[in-house]
Amino acid sequence: MNLREEIERLYALDPTELKYDPMVTDVCAEIVRALNHGEIRAAEPLEGGWRVNMWVKHGILLLFRMGSMADMSTDDNFRFFDKHTLPTKRISLDDNVRIVPGGSSIRSGAYLSPGVICMPPMYINIGAWIGPGTMIDSHALVGTCAQIGARVHVSAAAQIGGVLEPAGARPVIIEDDVMVGGNCGVYEGVRVRQRAVLGSGVILNASTPVYDLVNNTIHRNTDDQPLEIPEGAVVVAGSRAVQNDWGRSHGLAVSTPLIV
Repeated sequence: MNLREEIERLYALDPTELKYDPMVTDVCAEIVRALNHGEIRAAEPLEGGWRVNMWVKHGILLLFRMGSMADMSTDDNFRFFDKHTLPTKRISLDDNVRIVPGGSSIRSGAYLSPGVICMPPMYINIGAWIGPGTMIDSHALVGTCAQIGARVHVSAAAQIGGVLEPAGARPVIIEDDVMVGGNCGVYEGVRVRQRAVLGSGVILNASTPVYDLVNNTIHRNTDDQPLEIPEGAVVVAGSRAVQNDWGRSHGLAVSTPLIV
């Protein structure tokens, strides 16, 4: 089976045709298997940048389309209902992933490299890819298709946003050796380059410019490039004074990420 070709063929079908296609069940199973083993990724590093694999996102969307509601309860006290194509991930001791007891959940179709540590409670969604030695701390979220590098610390209550649709949109990318501080939020296709540090409470998204006090420049999202935090940068939560008369009279300011 050529998985990419089958995904694109099925994705183009009308929903009324899709459910009767003889290959769709096998293709959905292979999508989940390949995602779980890290064989396919929503985005992958290239020399000097990253490439979004739209066809992989199409495959994940197929799983949502084909799924029907199923009872996924563990017992009478823990009742869960979700698409039958999107169960929780089955992990064994051989995977060498440490999952501390206490209410965490990982959806099937997420890839966790050996040495990943998950502190409770945390959640990792389908299509996420997490590199070796990374810690996902308590109350943290790794959203759909987010790409997290090696030896990253996603601190308590940090949110790494998911980007599934539109399928061509860039996922959030956190490269190797990044420190994401507590209560940070990284959304809308932002890319954080390796060894950067995000101080507690920093919010990064496509609509918020980042003011670089080290290089006297402003980093912005464009149609061609995501908002990108430079390699080794240290970002803290700052503010900018509101400039109109009413804002000044009330001493107002807006939150602004600063590189220091």
